[in-house]
Amino acid sequence: MSSVINVSQVHYPESDGKPMGETDLHRDQMVRHIELLKHYYRNQRVYVSGDLLVYYEQGNPKRFIVPDAFVAKGINPKRRRIYKIWFEGKPPDVIIETTSKKTKRKDTIDKPRLYAQLGVKEYFMVDPEQDYLDPALQGYRLVGSIYRRIVADETGSLVSEELGLKLRLEDDGLVFYRLDTGERLLTADERADRESEGRRAEAEARRAEAEGRRAAESELARLREEVAKRPKA
Repeated sequence: MSSVINVSQVHYPESDGKPMGETDLHRDQMVRHIELLKHYYRNQRVYVSGDLLVYYEQGNPKRFIVPDAFVAKGINPKRRRIYKIWFEGKPPDVIIETTSKKTKRKDTIDKPRLYAQLGVKEYFMVDPEQDYLDPALQGYRLVGSIYRRIVADETGSLVSEELGLKLRLEDDGLVFYRLDTGERLLTADERADRESEGRRAEAEARRAEAEGRRAAESELARLREEVAKRPKA
């Protein structure tokens, strides 16, 4: 009897049965990272996802990893149920893990080793609670076959050459700034809030301008009235 596995008949599960995030904060941060990067890469041939099973050994459904958020450039951004590296033709280019007490060991030891073997070009870890990583934001870039630490600038920010973004940990979590414009990436809600603030500021400016005109017209009318009341020479 043949022992050769028919890889076309291998079943690759779509879930590992584990929760998406350890806490509400971790889940919300993961979702936010994905949303920001998806909007950043809109209308481009870039696939952004997260909490998705990434299989890395054809024929072996036990060989998978589940990145919190990842970016694969040059890949059709269509929806997927799983990501098979041999089928897509490449691993993710960038992975971002949201670290917790439960995942610290995997995020700092096991995953970096595997990601380097797979050829993931950049790997970032962020601890939104700032309790488990020191510093709470760390990044690594693949040089040859090993990861080298990305040196932070004076603000603690890390530059992702692959994303063209600067990553920084602020009060509301991990934020992204474009290297070309310095613009901060915003979620849909944040963009709506900014647009609303812009409209309010514009309305306030129009109101102030109208009040200024009325005040000027009133003063002009007063001066004309004074001139009219003066006795003629």
